[in-house]
Amino acid sequence: MTPIAVTIAGSDSSGGAGIQADLKTFAALGVYGASVIAALTAQNTKGVTAIHDVPADFIAAQIDAVFSDLDVAAVKIGMLSRAVAIRTVAAALEGHKARNIVLDPVMVATSGDRLLAEDAIVALRNELIPKALVLTPNLPEAAALLGASVARNEREMEVQARELLALGARNVLIKGGHGDGVESVDLLIGEGDVIRLSARRIATRNTHGTGCTLSSAIAAGLAKGLDLAAAAHDAKAYVTTAIAATDQLTVGHGSGPLHHFFAQWSDE
Repeated sequence: MTPIAVTIAGSDSSGGAGIQADLKTFAALGVYGASVIAALTAQNTKGVTAIHDVPADFIAAQIDAVFSDLDVAAVKIGMLSRAVAIRTVAAALEGHKARNIVLDPVMVATSGDRLLAEDAIVALRNELIPKALVLTPNLPEAAALLGASVARNEREMEVQARELLALGARNVLIKGGHGDGVESVDLLIGEGDVIRLSARRIATRNTHGTGCTLSSAIAAGLAKGLDLAAAAHDAKAYVTTAIAATDQLTVGHGSGPLHHFFAQWSDE
């Protein structure tokens, strides 16, 4: 059986984040990728200059087309900039009994550009978070969802992750990439013990699409039949290596993309 995952997110015209990063990640990890485009962005490594939202009924039509034909084993949800899009996606996934939902609450691009309207945060909390197998916020996103200050250490990260669990997510992977120190630490928290995922922090400005890539790598692992802990572990390793290899690429003049195909292009 061919493992299939679908990404529901925004398109990045520069190819480093969003739908494009997700499909590259699926392909690199041996998963067939389908896509539902929820928004178009005029974007490059320096920032986002425009966003064009896809009408809600067309988002629903894409989801219906994919799920009525493909055996989708995992879903990655990224940028949904409007409340109506969030409600539409939640209802469609419920109707199709979607499984293994990985929700990356994309609010701000790596460049600092805001991607989620204020009124959409409530819809995200109420409509989609309770449907997620795992929620994958970075430190600023976790703080925004909770109306709190950004966590400063692992203890505060754990506290915020447990507050997010109370919103209905079954598991939370709170990402420490925006933190300080020689380690980049993520915490996976659900019903059992806290799982600490750590990697050496890599000094590079080329981190465009990191969050998209991690969440889609988790979805890829789930689509292949891994449990969440194993999928998160493998995703962390993949993203870390993709960041370490990113300086092999020369793309743009701002925050460049990860090297999603470091293994496939290794001979070069």
